Amino acid sequence: MVKYIGSKRVLVPRIVDLVGSLRGVATVLDAFSGTARVSHALKSHGLHVIANDHNTYAYVLARCYVQANRDRVLSDARRLLAELNSLPGAPGWFTETYCVRSRYFMPHNGARIEAIRNAIAAKDLDPDLEAVLLVSLMEAADRVDSTTGVQMAYLKHWAPRARQNLELRLPQVLPGNGLALQCEAIDAVRAHDVDLVYLDPPYNQHSYRGNYHIWETLVRWDQPEVYGVACKRLDCRSYHSPYNSKRQIHAALSDVVREARCRYLLVSFNNEGYVRPEDLERMLAARGLVQTIEVDFRRYVGAQIGIFNPQGERVGKVSHLRNKEHLYLVSCEGTEPPAELVVEKRGQLALF
Repeated sequence: MVKYIGSKRVLVPRIVDLVGSLRGVATVLDAFSGTARVSHALKSHGLHVIANDHNTYAYVLARCYVQANRDRVLSDARRLLAELNSLPGAPGWFTETYCVRSRYFMPHNGARIEAIRNAIAAKDLDPDLEAVLLVSLMEAADRVDSTTGVQMAYLKHWAPRARQNLELRLPQVLPGNGLALQCEAIDAVRAHDVDLVYLDPPYNQHSYRGNYHIWETLVRWDQPEVYGVACKRLDCRSYHSPYNSKRQIHAALSDVVREARCRYLLVSFNNEGYVRPEDLERMLAARGLVQTIEVDFRRYVGAQIGIFNPQGERVGKVSHLRNKEHLYLVSCEGTEPPAELVVEKRGQLALF
């Protein structure tokens, strides 16, 4: 899967084990699915998963990893990927914007991305199959980009991986059915009655649309007006999520928590977020018994590299290199958690 700030790669085994331990959980709604990493893992363990995100690139990832059924798309996907892998480059708007005006990809790879994306657009494919091909292209582009993992900027000098040749690979599409949605989280939780709702919302000022604007353009293929050195989509300026606002996030998240139609809530939230842990616990306690698990891990690679100005000069100082992710399990409406997961620790309930 693509490099992603806030990725739950480290937490996925804990999340899967925790959800698997809950009695009677067969359906899950992932309301902020992002790269669909968590949704994909839960589907692989036999759960029926609904993955939702308002960004188009995230919806395409969910369509590939959650909704698409491997048994239905595998043969065509393999044939088409072989065909697309053989295409020569055809530079145009994408190459000019992201390889010349900016330096996210070397021009030879930008031209290949452009030729493949144009070929996919011309085929008028079944939407699930098209999503598999688009995710393959997105992941191939991610393997040869020249960034630290976000698209707010690119490296001053080409990353070694950027010199490699772009190669399409078959994504890890799973057998079985699921559902991908593209709507706001509040609308998703209101519309679906499930056993468990998983919430992993944006938690600070960093906008996922701004951080991954190239993926948004790649899947929309709309040649948007761009601005700045980073050549970001103009709609990155106009779209504002309440979850990226210190003043609005509490009310927005409270609405989602209150409206979720489920027996369990599982919430992932970072200690660098705009909502303080004690405030989030109070919010969740209105729905039922709250238990927490705390995980320490390294901050994203951009924070580890440091802070630089547009001239490439180091400025400022990184305050810390590690942070904490909190998982909150809420047993709603009197639902009891598995007794073997609950222990007393310093007066609080913790999960292990």
